[in-house]
Amino acid sequence: MRRHEFEPGKLIVGLVLLGGGLAYLGAAAGRWHFPAFALLPALVGGLCLAGAASSVGFLVHRHRARAGKEAGRE
Repeated sequence: MRRHEFEPGKLIVGLVLLGGGLAYLGAAAGRWHFPAFALLPALVGGLCLAGAASSVGFLVHRHRARAGKEAGRE
């Protein structure tokens, strides 16, 4: 079975959306009360963090690919 690359941005997006969904579920069940507008900045911040993680992951992957090509030329 072929392995795939680890993509930290997708992991962070999944955790952020799962956390937001659980927060709304807890509020709907009456177990947790928070202002509805308070969750929106947290979700936006999490998505920005996921974008930054994806960018860093892409740069690291590209740097390693270039280093591997240069090492193979010698």
